Amino acid sequence: RIKAATGGSARKNDNERGRRTMGGGLSMAVSMALPLAGGIMGSIFTAKSVKTWYPTLKKPSWTPPNWLFGPVWTCLYTAMGYASYRVFNLGGFEKQAVPLSLYALQLALNFAWSPLFFGAKKTGLALIDISAMGVAAGATAFQFWTVDPLASKLLWPYLFWISYATALNTYIFVNNPPRKDNKEQKD
Repeated sequence: RIKAATGGSARKNDNERGRRTMGGGLSMAVSMALPLAGGIMGSIFTAKSVKTWYPTLKKPSWTPPNWLFGPVWTCLYTAMGYASYRVFNLGGFEKQAVPLSLYALQLALNFAWSPLFFGAKKTGLALIDISAMGVAAGATAFQFWTVDPLASKLLWPYLFWISYATALNTYIFVNNPPRKDNKEQKD
C-alpha cells in the first residue's frame, strides 16, 4: 500500500510538473514573440522610407549602416521578451503589476516610434516618443531589478541602444527642418 500511495503521488507531481513546463514554455514563447511581432510590424513603416526618405536626411558620421538595425533589434526584442518572461514568471500580473505595466508602456512607445519617424516622417514627435521611451525603459529596468536582477541586466543593451537612437533622432530633427511643399513655398 505504501508503494501504491507513493507511486500515485509521484505520478501526480510529474503531471503537475509537466503542465507547469508546458505553460512556462508557452508563456516564454508569447513573451518573446510579442516584442518581435511589434518589431516586424514597425518594419512595415520602415521598409519604404529607408530606401527613399531616410537617405535624403542629413545624418551624423556615427550613423550605423542600415543593415545593422535588423539584427540589433532582433537581439534587443528577444532579450526584452525573455526579461519580461522572467519577471512574469515570479508572480504574474498579480504580484508584478508595476514592473509589467512599465514594460507594457515602454513597449507601446517603442512600437509607436517607427510609424512616427519613418511612416509620418515626424522627427520631432518621434523624438518626444523615444525620449519618453527611454524614461519608461529606465523605470522598467529599475523595477525589474527589484524582482530579478538578471531581467534588469537583459534590458541594459536596450537602454544603451535607446540612448544612441535618441541622440541620432535628435541630430536628424535639429539638422533637417520640415520641408515645405510647393503650395506653402508660394505663400
